[in-house]
Amino acid sequence: MKTTYSLLKILLLVVAICLTTTAFTQTPKEGSRINQLFNFSWKFKAGDVPNAQTIAFDDSEWRKLDLPHDFQIEQPWDSLASRGRGFKAMGVGWYRKTFTADTAWKGKRVFLDFEGIMLHGDVWLNGQKIGGTAYGYLGFDADITASLNYDGLNIVAVRSSTGEKGNSRWYTGGGLFRDVHLVVKDSVSIARHGIFITTPTISEQSAQVRVQVEVAGIKNKQYDLAIKATLFSPDGKQVAETKIVAPKKSKLVSVEVPLPNVPITNPKLWSCETPDLYSAEVVLVMDGKVIDKVTKKFGIRTVEFSKELGLTLNGKKVFLKGVANHHDLGAVGAAAYETSIARMMDKLKAFGFNHIRTSHNPYSESFFDLADEKGILVVDELYDKWGSTVAWAGSAPWNDIWYTNLVEWIKRDRNHPSVIMWSFGNELQFQEERWGFPTSDWGVTTYRIMDVVAKRYDPTRKTTVAMYPARAGGIIKADPDFKINENIIPPELATVTDVASFNYVWDDYQTYLKHAPNMIIYQSEAVTNELAAPFFGMDRDKMVGLAYWGGIEYWGESQGWPSKGWNYSFFNHSLEPNPQAYLIKSIFNDEPLVRIGVVDSEAESHLWNDVVVGRKYVSSHWNREAGKQYDLYTYTNADEVELLVNGKSVGVQKNVADVRKRNTIFWKSIPFAPGKITAIARTGGKEIARHELETTGKPVALTIETENTNWKADGMDLQYVKVYALDSKGNKVPTAAGELTFDVSGAATLIAVDNGDHSGNDLFSGNKKALHKGFAMAILRSAKTAGSVKINVRATGLKAIEKTMTVH
Repeated sequence: MKTTYSLLKILLLVVAICLTTTAFTQTPKEGSRINQLFNFSWKFKAGDVPNAQTIAFDDSEWRKLDLPHDFQIEQPWDSLASRGRGFKAMGVGWYRKTFTADTAWKGKRVFLDFEGIMLHGDVWLNGQKIGGTAYGYLGFDADITASLNYDGLNIVAVRSSTGEKGNSRWYTGGGLFRDVHLVVKDSVSIARHGIFITTPTISEQSAQVRVQVEVAGIKNKQYDLAIKATLFSPDGKQVAETKIVAPKKSKLVSVEVPLPNVPITNPKLWSCETPDLYSAEVVLVMDGKVIDKVTKKFGIRTVEFSKELGLTLNGKKVFLKGVANHHDLGAVGAAAYETSIARMMDKLKAFGFNHIRTSHNPYSESFFDLADEKGILVVDELYDKWGSTVAWAGSAPWNDIWYTNLVEWIKRDRNHPSVIMWSFGNELQFQEERWGFPTSDWGVTTYRIMDVVAKRYDPTRKTTVAMYPARAGGIIKADPDFKINENIIPPELATVTDVASFNYVWDDYQTYLKHAPNMIIYQSEAVTNELAAPFFGMDRDKMVGLAYWGGIEYWGESQGWPSKGWNYSFFNHSLEPNPQAYLIKSIFNDEPLVRIGVVDSEAESHLWNDVVVGRKYVSSHWNREAGKQYDLYTYTNADEVELLVNGKSVGVQKNVADVRKRNTIFWKSIPFAPGKITAIARTGGKEIARHELETTGKPVALTIETENTNWKADGMDLQYVKVYALDSKGNKVPTAAGELTFDVSGAATLIAVDNGDHSGNDLFSGNKKALHKGFAMAILRSAKTAGSVKINVRATGLKAIEKTMTVH
């Protein structure tokens, strides 16, 4: 009986494995390495599972899923957990995947390439450990050639951990949160991140392009190996070609080979407005046969920093108008969906933003691809702090891995035209005892060591470090020697970095320059509750720009339950704009604008990192309480605004020049009367914009808005389905409540439901979500086959709605 049961168990296990096994039948063609997405048909189990890396382990009861995946966002909110980590418990998750190996791979080298494991993790193949990462924001590849089984199944097992609650100051997510690839290539090949494309000289008539190729597998060899790069224009036409013979008998493990520079005539320059991308097809040819081929995109542009102009792009002054945020993406957590990143960038661009700082760790590779395509300027950041004592996100000591991290990071991102500057760290300069190298010079020596390494792999970009709002000598606000208007001396480290990056303290910059007049200043974090002041308070002709901290809500760094994270923001985590977002749009864009924001509650404020943060809670609707008076704001870039309630003028107010009040007009105690409230913006006496709020009726129906007009049937693309409540006249009702039920069928799956409520206690799984401010949203993931998708949304007391979409 016992034997029969054991046989039955084994049989069921074999059947389960066969049903979830991925067959890789793609055979390497001449010159075409295999680079296959390895995201599908994984199995997952939350918690630490003994022996889950072994071949015989029974995972038949594990959950099936596709990557990317953040297991921590699925965990319950826990009021007793770390508020910094987003009120989520720390934990471990296991992943397993089975696949078969193609015999055509024999004689080749086979790798598994993990773009990251959050927060850190280890990987096994067929029970043998093959690799891992101690710093999950960066990836690695594992050579599995010797471990492959060509006569049966191969089993990949991954253990990921979020670490301890002190390992980060914010929500990180957990698991296989980025893409995984399987790579098959020749033993002689282009090395990992081995192509480096630069443009040494650029003019309107011609650009010199330099391609460097790092070749692996030729140490001590005498191969007749040719390296060729063919360059293609943004419209796909061949525009240049360059080639060289690889060196022989090199004693280096991999050899960096520069090809002869080639000119491109009449180059199309990459910019925020015209993000034109060229591509380089690089091939290795041995004995007349192509043995490897990799295509890499690049942009042709000049980036210069100076104390006179701050930042110039292609010789034109550009002021960075940006956000600094952590990497999570709302309801999907830290899972790096390309669609989620793209919609964030599209929303920011629509409001006039041109810049993102990757605070405080490297983002996904898809983020940089999209920034290139959309014309977003990026300050690429590697670390929070330097050292292992406080908030270190690595499982190995910082001193042990900082160098390999820095090299992987630079080589990975250096071809992206969107990347304009490297930032080695954040909030340095005030507690040297936290650092890996206590050099007794406020990090100057540490920075210089890292700068040498960075410029070894990319000499084309400037480097920086973001400063805690501390002055020289590490003096912070809590220090008895701190005086508001005295001893305003810049931190020592900021005076030696290529660009001086300051978090906040914009009103000290001119005084800083008296002590260090050669500094090139970038406001790496601007506080949102100061609204437009950090922008107007800078010398925008001579300084680089700014990035508003937490411009989009993110998980973690909560100021207290029930808020699940940072919400002193211009956009909520579902990317619905708060009224203050239109203030920022009015300063970032020249387009005439006016927007009404009615005060819901007085400002919340906290002292955080030595600056006051918070937000006045404002909303744009006129469904108010009869008999009450309301304070409100009009945000505008016009000269003046006239306010009317039901056609009757309340008065006219001017836009003032004061940097702390500019573009923000306050209206005190406006009596509510049902109907319409209208703001008319005028410049030179002429109306240039208006905004109107109307009291709505009760909600009676729903409406659906979809975002993705080219929804791809690749198993990865998302569709965001936004649902709003309507009254009988078809007006959106921003005060509507009630629970919605989402039913989805067809060529997509429902992966999350959201409503933008940063204080809600329910999760994003399931198919039910309450309306919040009259809004809810479903996130759908496409299947790998084309077809139609039907979504039905219903709520008690409201007319249901249905929509059919197509994935192509």
